[in-house]
Amino acid sequence: MLDFPRWKVLSITIGLAIMILLAVPSFVPKDVRETWPKWIPHPAINLGLDLAGGSYLLLEADTGDVAQAKLEQMRETVRSEMRRDPRIDIGDISVQGGKLSFMVRDPGKVDAAREKLLTVTGSGVGTTGQREWEVAVVDSTRFVLTPTKAGIDQSIDTAMNDAREVVDKRINALGTLEPTVVREGNSRIVVQVPGLQDPSALKQLLGKTAKLEFRLVDTSADPVQIAQGNVPPGSVVMPYAEGGGPIAVQRAVMITGDMLVNATQTYDQQTGAPGVTLQLDGAGSKRFAKVTQENSGKPFAIIVDGAVISAPRINEPILGGSAVINGGFTVKSANELAIALRSGKLPIALKVVQESTVSPELGADSIRAGITASIIAVVAVIAFMILTYGRFGIYATLAVIINVLVILALMGMLNATLTLPGIAGFVLTIGTAVDANVLINERIREERRRGRSVTQAIELGYKEASRTIFEANVTHAIAGFIMLILGSGPIRGFAVVLLFGIATSVFTAVVFTRMLVSIWVRRNRPSEIHI
Repeated sequence: MLDFPRWKVLSITIGLAIMILLAVPSFVPKDVRETWPKWIPHPAINLGLDLAGGSYLLLEADTGDVAQAKLEQMRETVRSEMRRDPRIDIGDISVQGGKLSFMVRDPGKVDAAREKLLTVTGSGVGTTGQREWEVAVVDSTRFVLTPTKAGIDQSIDTAMNDAREVVDKRINALGTLEPTVVREGNSRIVVQVPGLQDPSALKQLLGKTAKLEFRLVDTSADPVQIAQGNVPPGSVVMPYAEGGGPIAVQRAVMITGDMLVNATQTYDQQTGAPGVTLQLDGAGSKRFAKVTQENSGKPFAIIVDGAVISAPRINEPILGGSAVINGGFTVKSANELAIALRSGKLPIALKVVQESTVSPELGADSIRAGITASIIAVVAVIAFMILTYGRFGIYATLAVIINVLVILALMGMLNATLTLPGIAGFVLTIGTAVDANVLINERIREERRRGRSVTQAIELGYKEASRTIFEANVTHAIAGFIMLILGSGPIRGFAVVLLFGIATSVFTAVVFTRMLVSIWVRRNRPSEIHI
């Protein structure tokens, strides 16, 4: 047990030295770290909202829109699939009362239409293994499609996961530092942005669904009828975003936000007014080129979140796959729209139901209190260990200090965020880090009382105590993993520090101190130890 080859001593020493160096950036202010050469690794711990101050937002989704969106999506899918087979002639597809229905004009084609529906509804069985759609035939020729609860629940879960990713992209695009974006329950998203004291711009950005569509304007519609909400079949009425009367646009969508590659805030070359330039992908570019070639001289509407931003005229075919939105923007509003568009549309509408702001002064007070508690804990532990175990207490003290630095290095390497509960985990780790050394030292005492030699007592002390240490820390780690998996927010922050502390304290207490004791025993060959 006390036989430590030179290569093992060197590997442990070098490894711990590297970890200590990696912990140093966490003690250096950010503005100083940014001046360091890029080739120098400087991972540092991020401070959470309760330490650095910032904004907290709780977003809630309107899940009622998911069912309607699911029906609208199925309407377009059914229309396109039925058109592919010229033998199947169907009437208008209506959406009413949470159901989709249409009629097959030729009763002899009902079976063919049913086969088509089975392909678009996945034979009625979704990814959850349960039916997502109920398909029924009413009055021999009318099909009625009804989304099931399992199908809607699956769509809500998917929409919430996608919404969390979109929210995360939008916040990161603002240049804020290390936001925390997590789901809470089935329909809520928690957003924490350290360092952001004014959340008004963030709320405005997150409230945009950013659903982009290009549609042709229906020039045949009568303005009087449009004002009354009456438009020809195949068209819908939409409002202008910045005042103005309603406008009739065709129901068929030319371009969607899914075809967008990039969106940037730019300026009009002639007027200098702020605008947003859009770049489409390959499929979107081809479709846009085809539509503009076929409809030269006609206006088309650029629609964001159900409102027309602008309706320019197609003077010539647009073949480059790019378009410009001009709509009385300011630089700020144009930049926000560009961020919202390029980060993707929100699949579900979100609203802020709770918000709070934590001042940096409060976070500084928390840091000071945490540091004070940590210093008191360290001093108390060091004093107890040295007074009780002498030289072996000094070794345990070194293990505790290195243990804290290794935890900081690991959290910095993983880009982890330290919160106030995390500081509590640090204090707890410091207090419990010496438990292993206490077990080892007491076992060595016991072996000496039995008449063992110094070397035998130390070997048996480490060997027998190690088994108990590992078993105790396994149960400790199980509790930590449960908190990490099932907990959220502060509980997870506490669990992260706790689990790091368990792993590092076992290594430093059992391996590191055993190495120090081994070196001392080999060099001095003591006949007695004071422990």
